[in-house]
Amino acid sequence: MVVMPPASSLPADFVGRLAESVTQARTLEELVRPLLELLQAVTGLESTYLTTIDLEAGAQYILYARNTHRLQIPEGLSVPWEGTLCKRALEENRAYTDDVANCWADSAPARALGIATYASTPVRMEDGSLYGTLCAASDERKPLADGAEQVLQMFARLISQQIEREQLVHALRQANDTLAVSALMDATTHLPNRRALMAELARRQSALAVGDRALVVAFIDLDGFKAINDQYGHEAGDQFLRAIGGRLQGAMRIDDFVARIGGDEFVALSSPPRAEAEPVGKTIQDRLLTATTGRFHFGSTVIEYAGPSIGVTVALDSALDPEALLAQADAAMYAVKRERKGPNARR
Repeated sequence: MVVMPPASSLPADFVGRLAESVTQARTLEELVRPLLELLQAVTGLESTYLTTIDLEAGAQYILYARNTHRLQIPEGLSVPWEGTLCKRALEENRAYTDDVANCWADSAPARALGIATYASTPVRMEDGSLYGTLCAASDERKPLADGAEQVLQMFARLISQQIEREQLVHALRQANDTLAVSALMDATTHLPNRRALMAELARRQSALAVGDRALVVAFIDLDGFKAINDQYGHEAGDQFLRAIGGRLQGAMRIDDFVARIGGDEFVALSSPPRAEAEPVGKTIQDRLLTATTGRFHFGSTVIEYAGPSIGVTVALDSALDPEALLAQADAAMYAVKRERKGPNARR
């Protein structure tokens, strides 16, 4: 709970300025800058600043500072955490002194900066962890105004709440990004999934109306995959799928697209120049077959694979929608499968 100091100890416009700062701040900096200005008015000390502490690195950083007199606390300054006034004040539970030279004579940062009067309070997160300190200082010996310690504590709490809001927003955005990526990614191979493929197909088809590019769609079906699962187990089957995905990607160009659309089926897209579409389609078919045929090693498990069935179709315009174009490539793949296994083969 935030406790307000006695009204008699505050500047006349304190409440209004504080309310404006809190309600309008969208970022930590937008909150802290006006609070540092208010803190100067309340404490009577010319330098106010917010620090952040990296306990693992043993360092303290001046994050934001406001200086209006001879004493200059530079933003971005980094000092060893050991020996700082902030650490001494926390350890001794001393929120204020106007005799820094005698109280903490061995503090090198205090001597270097010329601090004579110092007041601070820790900025702690909801779980009690130490984020940093909120401080006020002067190069002259000055008394601390009535209510200043309460204001320091109140501002520190407001700052910690803002930090936690920003951390929550960041975490939510990261989670949202992760969900967005996972919605378009196959969990086993980490390749784009069918949903991502259809979006990419639509994008590449729409581009056929301009420029001189064609669209090559290769449909890959892993013949014999069920037998691999049955003989070596599903873990080896998943390893095989990931290896196939890697080989398919390795056989395509950097601007091509490879997806797993489910089960033992993959699709590869390429956008070669229109005049080269047919020979490029045949080259892609041969390259993908070569890349995915042969020996696969998974620890002590060795799989000799005779290769998949690969059907290729070429689109020169956007006459077919993505589903129809994919169905055409699927039909081409099935024709290859029949040739490889005979007319009585089942899919």
